[in-house]
Amino acid sequence: MRTAGAATGEHHASTPGAGAQGPGVGGVRVVGRRLGALGRAELALLGRNRGVVFTALAVPLLLPFSARPAIDQLDLRKQGLTIGTTLLTAAIGFSFLFAVYTSLVNAYVARREELVLKRLRTGELSDAEILTGTALPALGIGLAQALVLCAGSAALLHTGAPRAPYLILPGLLAGYLVSAALAALTASFTRTVESGQVTALPLMFLSMVGSGITFPTEVMPEKLAAVCELLPLSPAIRLFRGGWTGQLSTGEVLGALATALAWLFLAVFAVRRRFRWEPRR
Repeated sequence: MRTAGAATGEHHASTPGAGAQGPGVGGVRVVGRRLGALGRAELALLGRNRGVVFTALAVPLLLPFSARPAIDQLDLRKQGLTIGTTLLTAAIGFSFLFAVYTSLVNAYVARREELVLKRLRTGELSDAEILTGTALPALGIGLAQALVLCAGSAALLHTGAPRAPYLILPGLLAGYLVSAALAALTASFTRTVESGQVTALPLMFLSMVGSGITFPTEVMPEKLAAVCELLPLSPAIRLFRGGWTGQLSTGEVLGALATALAWLFLAVFAVRRRFRWEPRR
């Protein structure tokens, strides 16, 4: 498996104008314009795939309610939880998985196989800008979905206001960024868009069962919960749920943030080393 740099050779270092703007505000504006243009183009492509759009928008809203009968059997009050906060956290977790992770696996693989990524690399965009710009629509959908879910849950599920609101944003950012990075990593060893439905399953299954999405880790045996808290999306779920319940100590918050940053660093490092820009034929 070739590394990112080996796929097409030294393509950015000699590109005229790639570093002409230099550091500073001007350079940031140029990067912002590039990302905006790429994000708009990706959003247009995403809008043409109705199946992906439906999955990203509808599944996070519907799946938590399908799991409600099982959740109702849990002793949530003993753990300081309510059905409202549990369903809301489940919906946010499904948003991580469906609005961002699976949709981006499909997007990265499709753009690679269509030679879109390869053509983008011949221009002034850096590898990081290409991957980030491609991810922007999915990340935007996920964050917008989170706002709607929080507002809707407060009105319909009587979740009330979050007791530690300062943990909500870090939890959401951790979940969406880790999901996007892992999507790029999954795409690196996914041959086709169709096979992406299979390569994405391990992370999805582990996250649904072990990260506290379908069942809160608080109701698990202590030793099992300690292991599950190390899964990629567990820190984000823990921070988000803790934002509503206010039950996380400072040490637990720092531990969750450290675990999320570790997964993000590892995923980005692996993507830089292993992401494939050439079609897998």
